[in-house]
This record gives sequence, structure tokens and C-alpha cells, in this order.
Amino acid sequence: MQIRRLLALQFLMLAAAVSAAPEHSPWPGGIAVIEAGHSYGSAPQATFNGRPVLVMPKGERWVAVVGIPLGTEPGKQMLRIGEQEVAFEVAAHAYAEQRLTVKNQSHVTPDQEQLDRIGRERQVIDAALGHFRAVDTTGVGLVAPVDGRRSSSFGLRRFFNDQPRSPHKGMDIAAANGTPIVAPRNGVVAAMGDYFFNGNTVIIDHGQGFVTMYCHLSEIAVEKAQPVALGDVIGAVGATGRVTGPHLHFGTYLNGTAVDPAILLPQP
Repeated sequence: MQIRRLLALQFLMLAAAVSAAPEHSPWPGGIAVIEAGHSYGSAPQATFNGRPVLVMPKGERWVAVVGIPLGTEPGKQMLRIGEQEVAFEVAAHAYAEQRLTVKNQSHVTPDQEQLDRIGRERQVIDAALGHFRAVDTTGVGLVAPVDGRRSSSFGLRRFFNDQPRSPHKGMDIAAANGTPIVAPRNGVVAAMGDYFFNGNTVIIDHGQGFVTMYCHLSEIAVEKAQPVALGDVIGAVGATGRVTGPHLHFGTYLNGTAVDPAILLPQP
């Protein structure tokens, strides 16, 4: 009986976590939560930079949950809700710098054949990360896909073998090779495969442009288009692709934009 009560409590905690609305975090790589009208009617349509935006109920209001690109300059931005333009302010936010040494030099300066492969894979990945599936959404909270130390923060300006590369668009979670990775909320597998930089990768579509990505896996346990439920095992931690050791690269996306996973996860 005690075990049943503990399991029921855990389920309620998970349900509360995934039903949560994010904190208003209006900076580059963050999330703006903008009121979009009273929730007695149907959900309004919202767009930002020409992309559809997730809209969900929060109390008696609709809110638009907007991913803000890392390259956004501080200042006024415009969100379209129905036929109206709604202004919101983006604040400045500083990110740290990280320097890494990669043994496989081709993962720093790929040759032409590898560049061609990267280009083909980028089309598949971008299509999955930017997909908008029209479903009702009541929350964007996540549970941690794997337990471990969050070893590399979102937004880091990265240098591989002293060569500058794009900022880090995910969270690295340190864990032993083979550690199971679970789906942090319900969704559908949008893409999976072995990619040049990302290694073994799974991408899950949670609806309305809310997408999560899992990279460097030692193995993949799901198929494309497979529905997954909160807590289902989708793969295992590994060191495939461009890595310095076993870990999970965990990415979160809204309206095709990488946002800081820490905003959507419970505090460790």
C-alpha cells in the first residue's frame, strides 16, 4: 500500500510538472509568455517572425509561448495575435564562453564529402525542429530526460580546438554511457538517425511547434512516427558524433527556435 501511495504521488508530481506554464523569460534564448485573450473562446492564432507560435490556456486567459532566437537584439519585438500586433520587450542577457578540445579534427573542419552529408542531414533536422502540429496543448513543462549533472549550459559561446563555432543550443547532462533516456512528456518521434555532428539522435514533436532533441546516444530505442508517453525509454546516453565524452545533449525548441531547457525543467 505504501509503494502504491508513493507511485501515485510521483505520478501527480510528474503531471503537475508537464502541465506547468513557463516563467516569462524575455531574453535571447528565452521564452516570452504573452497574454492573448480570455480563454472562453477558441485559441487565437499567433505568429512571431512569420512562424506559428504555441498558444495554451493559463487560468482564464490564453497565452502565447514564444521562443526568442539567440541572435535577437535587446529591444521591442512584435507578436501577431489574430489581426493585432502586440509589442513586448527583449532584455539583454550575457552567456559564458567555453573552449573544448575535439580529437577527431574532421568534426571541427569537415571535408567536402562530409559537408555534403551535413547539408543533407541539416535539412532533415531543421524540418523536424521547425514542424508545427496543430494539437491542443495545456502545458510545456518537462521532466528531466536523464538524471545527471548539467555540465554545459545553453548559450555558451563555443570554441572547438580554438576555432569559434555557433553558440551551444542545448543543455549537456553528464551521465554514464548506456544510462536510459526517457521522454520528458508525451509526443511523437519526428526524426531519428545517426548524424555527423549529433551522432545518434532522436527528435520528439510535442505539438504546436514544441520540439525536443536528444543527441550523442549510444543506442536509439524508438522509430520515426512512433508515439511516446511521458517516461518511455527512447534511447541511452552515449558518445557518438562530435563529443568529448559520454553525455546527453538535450535541446528544446519553440516556433523553430532553440530555447534554454532550464526554463522548462524543474530545478535540480
